[in-house]
Amino acid sequence: QVQLVESGGGLVQAGDSLRLSCTVSGQNFGHYVLGWFRQAPGKEREFVGGVRWSSGSTYYSESLKGRFAVDRDKVKNTMYLQMNNLKPEDTAVFLCAADSHPPWSYAQRSATDYEYWGQGTQVTVSS
Repeated sequence: QVQLVESGGGLVQAGDSLRLSCTVSGQNFGHYVLGWFRQAPGKEREFVGGVRWSSGSTYYSESLKGRFAVDRDKVKNTMYLQMNNLKPEDTAVFLCAADSHPPWSYAQRSATDYEYWGQGTQVTVSS
């Protein structure tokens, strides 16, 4: 079992930056891929980016690559999502998730492939 806890959300203005954290605990997750997803009201859960815990390799949604960056700190057992130049359309609940059986060369983009989820943190971007 793996537990995930997100933090760092809030209300920001368009153009601002925000850094989210996802603290991981539980059984050995060294081979996992951890991912960030977001879900806006009335929309499906969307893959934002992720990181392979063992190697630090990162993966991104093509539409968000360049503004968003994922990294992880193995000492703190924490994954981060750095979000820059935020836009009102980025408003969503951001969730972190863990895939315990990831493909060896890429990260899954579908939420159904992730077994463990945090509770989410709200990000609201005002215009």
